[in-house]
Amino acid sequence: MTRTHGARTVLAAKLAPPHETRAGALSAFSDTLQHYRDRCARALDVRLPAADAVPQRLHEAMRYATLDGGKRVRACLVYATGEALGVRLDLLDAPASAIELIHAYSLVHDDLPCMDNDDLRRGKPTCHRAYDEATALLVGDALQTLAFELLANDPTFAVSAEQRVKAVAALAAAAGASGMAGGQAIDLAAVGRQITIENLQDMHARKTGALIRAAVMLGALACERATAKQIAALDGYGRAIGLAFQIVDDILDVEGDTASLGKTAGADKARGKPTYPAVLGLEQAKERASELHAEALASLRPLGDNGAFLAGMAGFIIERTQ
Repeated sequence: MTRTHGARTVLAAKLAPPHETRAGALSAFSDTLQHYRDRCARALDVRLPAADAVPQRLHEAMRYATLDGGKRVRACLVYATGEALGVRLDLLDAPASAIELIHAYSLVHDDLPCMDNDDLRRGKPTCHRAYDEATALLVGDALQTLAFELLANDPTFAVSAEQRVKAVAALAAAAGASGMAGGQAIDLAAVGRQITIENLQDMHARKTGALIRAAVMLGALACERATAKQIAALDGYGRAIGLAFQIVDDILDVEGDTASLGKTAGADKARGKPTYPAVLGLEQAKERASELHAEALASLRPLGDNGAFLAGMAGFIIERTQ
């Protein structure tokens, strides 16, 4: 029998008295989420170069940009997807680290003066402010290549050569011109312009959604026994929550504050960036996020109780305030 934190959460909820069910389930979800985050932090710490290794400034900046901050949503999705399919957590450390390294690199580059020119990230100075622009550029380059090195060579990612190649290909597609980099290019070109909702959805699906979708796929690829039906269900789930994540980001840029977000609130509006609230209006943007949440939950039905934690992750993404 497949054993997962998600399945145990559902079982605990069924056995608990009615007034304790929701509180107990939420507590179990929070505990598991924190467990995944802590595990990812340890996995990244041992896989990043030591801060005192040559070249020290680059390695120190790589650790600065990656450790001690962030929600680790993508890594948690790798762990949760793998566990839903019966994969041991120690076999998921490398892909969880790889997805976080790609995400960290993208944030470092997004914050550069030639991109969004941000001063604050995760509640602290951005990498190019804490160090310098040249170092920040190299940090992004080094984090990106380290991610693929882990998928190709990390001995704890104990899958076949075919599965390793699939994992590398999935992450490359999500990070490249057809995914995150392409989405960023579309975003830059759209500043100050009116675009259609179809164009906006395509941009968001690439810029943010592709990497979240890839996180789910990396967890699935760690299980060589996964069926085509399970893979299709998980991919549908990843697509829905990936787009929902960016819509919520757009909403928080309007409704959030800098202290809570850990980055400058209202920056998208100030730069004239196209967002869901700008194109659809705030209430319709919230409705679209809710629709995607429902789509994500529907996609998980083939997993049964083993998809419970992933369902909780969909709710966490929709309801987050930072």
